[in-house]
Amino acid sequence: MARGDLTVFNDFTISIGEKKIDLETDTIKLALIDNTVTPLVTTANPTWEVGSSQDFDANEVSTAGGYTAGGETISGPELELSGAVATFDDDDSDLSLAQNGSGFTDAYWAIIYSDTATLKNAIAFIELNGPVSEQAGPININFNASGILTITRS
Repeated sequence: MARGDLTVFNDFTISIGEKKIDLETDTIKLALIDNTVTPLVTTANPTWEVGSSQDFDANEVSTAGGYTAGGETISGPELELSGAVATFDDDDSDLSLAQNGSGFTDAYWAIIYSDTATLKNAIAFIELNGPVSEQAGPININFNASGILTITRS
């Protein structure tokens, strides 16, 4: 997997089908985890909350620097439909963390999840090819101009 690849969890389709996640109205966040766990497309019941078979918040990087516990909010998420394709996108404001000498040094993955869902169900993960260090320099996560993810009806 290449640095920056976004992979949607298989369980995400169940989460939207069961109305656990609403991409238009939920608060969507991106949080960073270390390498004590490796997210996989097949990870069962991935969440950011205690009570699931995979609780990613237990693996969150340190919040000693400028990183906020629970991660950064993806601003202005929107869901647009064009023909048979639904695109989930932010408002073109990429996420960034300034360099911080007290920050984490061990980010390997970014987890995108719904902070509104009861169990904070996870949507996708991004490979960071860590370790990525807040101490070493600023960290920027730039989403594709075409959208964060698309769902296509066949």
